[in-house]
Amino acid sequence: MRSLHRYASDALVVVMVLHLLREYIKERMRGARSFSWVTGLALLWFVFASGISGYWVVWDKFAQYIAIATTEWLDSLGIFAEPIARNFLHDTTLSGRFFTLMVFIHIAVPLILLFLLWVHIQRCTHPKVNPPLGLAAGTLAMLLCLSLAFPAVSQGPVNLNQVPSVVSLDWFYLGLYPLLDRYSGQFLWSLLIGGTLALAILPWVPYRRRQPAAVVDLDNCNGCNRCAADCPFSAVTMGPRTDGKPFEHQAVVNPNLCVSCGICVGACPTSTPFRRRTELVPGIDLPTLPIREVREQTLKVCAELNGDVRILVFGCTHGPNLQALQAQGTAIVSLNCIAMLPPAFIDLVVSRNHADGVFLTGCRQGDCHYRLGLKWMEQRINGERDPFLRKRAPRERIVQFWGGAAQQKKLIEELNTFRTRLLKLQEATRANTDRNVNSSTPTVVLDG
Repeated sequence: MRSLHRYASDALVVVMVLHLLREYIKERMRGARSFSWVTGLALLWFVFASGISGYWVVWDKFAQYIAIATTEWLDSLGIFAEPIARNFLHDTTLSGRFFTLMVFIHIAVPLILLFLLWVHIQRCTHPKVNPPLGLAAGTLAMLLCLSLAFPAVSQGPVNLNQVPSVVSLDWFYLGLYPLLDRYSGQFLWSLLIGGTLALAILPWVPYRRRQPAAVVDLDNCNGCNRCAADCPFSAVTMGPRTDGKPFEHQAVVNPNLCVSCGICVGACPTSTPFRRRTELVPGIDLPTLPIREVREQTLKVCAELNGDVRILVFGCTHGPNLQALQAQGTAIVSLNCIAMLPPAFIDLVVSRNHADGVFLTGCRQGDCHYRLGLKWMEQRINGERDPFLRKRAPRERIVQFWGGAAQQKKLIEELNTFRTRLLKLQEATRANTDRNVNSSTPTVVLDG
């Protein structure tokens, strides 16, 4: 059990660092996401405090080394009336209250950490905090095998009359401790606090102007709540009606939380491209890329399509390189997020024969830049979430591929496979048409 606890704790550090690096590389810490980034940095301190205090509870030579090094490091702050490292001079100065305190700290710090994790995801709607069953079972099995193969053993009994000189270090939690032998405690505190502050200002360095937030048009908003339900960051809420129309609620956008993903636009029932009698202005829209312009661009690129098979590709700017897909018979429409596309656009393209097929692509599965874009898009197409893709839209003419930027080659292969399938589908349709025409042609007999 101790080995399992040890390796699970080390794995936590690895996953935590990888998560931090991924969010930084993909720039998922700017704008409204800066809150999660800063609160996440606070979690780092509590994770390491929890890990270090856990080694003290074992109380072997390794724990003795950590206790002396840590207390001397804390004493360098100069905030204690008496040096706390003096408690480890010899056996008479160490009482049972020390171990009671260690147990309390090792339980209390993780509880505080759990609360801060709740704060960390407060601005994320529909957070997924439990792993899939298969992943959880596989991780547990891996850690159990590691614990049995390489058990974590104690490093000998404590002797306070001797300073431990050789210990097996846990580099996941104690990587900075060897520096205490070479540099002062104040220098190391300055390094850690300065590094934390440097990470904390990354969301604003370099400064980038935020894209304008989504705007609500009350003339076309009926307070249906779909935009609020689909917003990944709680930027859209429902408030009381202010224009006197016979609706109970209206959408309200908090510009400080909006990331301009456009998912709310794709959820709005008034974002339909079939609308012709009035101007296409939905209940909620993006100023930088209005849904009206998306329709105009869609019809324009479709009109320029030629070749035996015409394919329209809808993709997001954070996914694969869409320009690499340019070829004869292929047109591209780029969106902020794939879930910005109302399903009615797909229906328009295939039912009105603007293209032979629609190819949807975006971020990698499970790694949507805006968290929920892929999930909402799939549910809309499958008829599990409003607005639905109409049943009349032929599913065999619609393909989804979520490969992200890393699977560009696979994306091109999938597109070519889709092209071949559409070609066979057209040939089968023509063959059926010819058979129906031949079977319905009357036979004329001339009596000579």
